[in-house]
Amino acid sequence: MPIITDKEFGTIALRRSSKATSVKIRVAPNGELRASLPLYAPTFFVKHLINGSRSQLRELLSEHRKVSLQFEDGMQIGKSHTLRVQTKAGKTQVSRHGQQIVVSLSSQQQLNDSAVAEQLRKTVIVALRVEAKSYLPKRLAFLANKYNYVYESVRFSHAGGRWGSCSSSGTISLNIALMKLPFELIDYVIIHELSHTKQLNHSRDFWKLVGSADPDYINHRRILKETSPSI
Repeated sequence: MPIITDKEFGTIALRRSSKATSVKIRVAPNGELRASLPLYAPTFFVKHLINGSRSQLRELLSEHRKVSLQFEDGMQIGKSHTLRVQTKAGKTQVSRHGQQIVVSLSSQQQLNDSAVAEQLRKTVIVALRVEAKSYLPKRLAFLANKYNYVYESVRFSHAGGRWGSCSSSGTISLNIALMKLPFELIDYVIIHELSHTKQLNHSRDFWKLVGSADPDYINHRRILKETSPSI
């Protein structure tokens, strides 16, 4: 499936159809945007629609995130945090204490009420960022050394629909949501971005580089396509 890349929304898959009469954009199950368009419509139409509908698209992505993200007491957050829920009188509060994210929940509210979930999401972002900064730079350096890659620097993000990216100058960006994934998928994303330091495309040579470091990359790639980096 062809794609376009937007600085804010990341990768957007394009699906052409003989039944399509106009350009439409929706949120795919994996949390990324997907555009449908007539067979011979130029991709410029999609870019034009995106630029004119950014606020609406942000709302769509936000609603998708609220529906797909369900919290429960005792669940693991990232690699080292645990969610703990307790009921108390007064206003709901969310805090992080060491490796625990604690929700002191008002008796008048539920854990997945939109206001509580949004407050909890902000603390989850903090926790995942702490984990990402602790783990990802070390793992990136290890894999770069192991497979003979050189990169300029690493930065972190949580916006957009991409797990990672690599600039032409060799700066690798990694989504802090990677800490939600199994370790083998984290490695796949890092190897994918390191491979872009030698092939800034998705050519056959690029995938050979990825495959030489991750023989199971086809399966890993398939899993990630159905997994959202939304937090």
